[in-house]
Amino acid sequence: MSKKVTQKDQNPYAFTDSNKRYYTYDYYLRRTFGGKCAKIPLDAGMTCPNIDGRCGVGGCIYCSGRGSGDFAESPLLGVGEQYRRMREKLSAKWSVERCIPYFQAHTNTYAPLERLRGLYEEALAQEGVVGLNIATRADCLGEGIPEYLAELADRTVLTVELGLQTTCDETAERINRGHTFAEFCRGYERLRRASDRIGICVHLIFGLPGEDRDTMLETVRRVAELHPDQVKLHLLHVLRGTALAEEYLAGRYTPMEKSEYVSVTVDALELLPSDTVIGRLTGDGMAEELLAPDWSRKKVSVINDIDKELYERGSYQGMLCKGDGRQ
Repeated sequence: MSKKVTQKDQNPYAFTDSNKRYYTYDYYLRRTFGGKCAKIPLDAGMTCPNIDGRCGVGGCIYCSGRGSGDFAESPLLGVGEQYRRMREKLSAKWSVERCIPYFQAHTNTYAPLERLRGLYEEALAQEGVVGLNIATRADCLGEGIPEYLAELADRTVLTVELGLQTTCDETAERINRGHTFAEFCRGYERLRRASDRIGICVHLIFGLPGEDRDTMLETVRRVAELHPDQVKLHLLHVLRGTALAEEYLAGRYTPMEKSEYVSVTVDALELLPSDTVIGRLTGDGMAEELLAPDWSRKKVSVINDIDKELYERGSYQGMLCKGDGRQ
């Protein structure tokens, strides 16, 4: 009796050991660390330059009061105490033998170097730590910071996550981002020159006000040319208490439909380099703070639909990426 041919058997994509047709973060962790890792969100009590007045006030129109750090412990606690508490919570769900501290809230290089050094070193000293993730902005890499990050990258697996969201400067101004794509590129290149051991992850958001499919995919093409180590793709959520929520409730903003998001995400995967890790395919906010879109609460369903779309197209990550060798 012949063996049944599975989707995994028919998968043309190289960086996988399953039916997934894109470079999943889970696969990256297993290849890099030998198994799953728990990411421990940390809030170092930072702010952002588009909050404190350096380049704007109010922050990005979609950002919660905690600057994407809603799942972390209180910033009033020290880094070590936050880490220990969160690790204990996560241990009830899965193995926390290997952990990656994740400075997630606001802009985590927006401080004097000595303060950053104290925060990062304390995090690296915790039990079970195998790497370090730092979320920041490309325009907040002050004097000496790229060089220190290069030093860290020689000692641990370091990923610096750069929020970009869009390469369209008109959109960036509308969402109060506070920097242009050219400014982002200058910061990106500073990290690349500092050390090729620094893993760079670029964050993108689909569904930003005023952007259509072509605008979103132009952002993906321009980011693909940078060839980042990782990319995180996010759906724009409407969270209570944000400027975006005011626009939504006034009828001036309409979130993406699920089918739209799935389709444009698959288009994006086709355009990204095949060896770029996909750190995320859709984001999530605090459930009680989410106004819209309601369908985004079912993340597994969204990811399953993306997998289905890739399979039905006969497609995979990098298939349409220029210079990828897989066109």
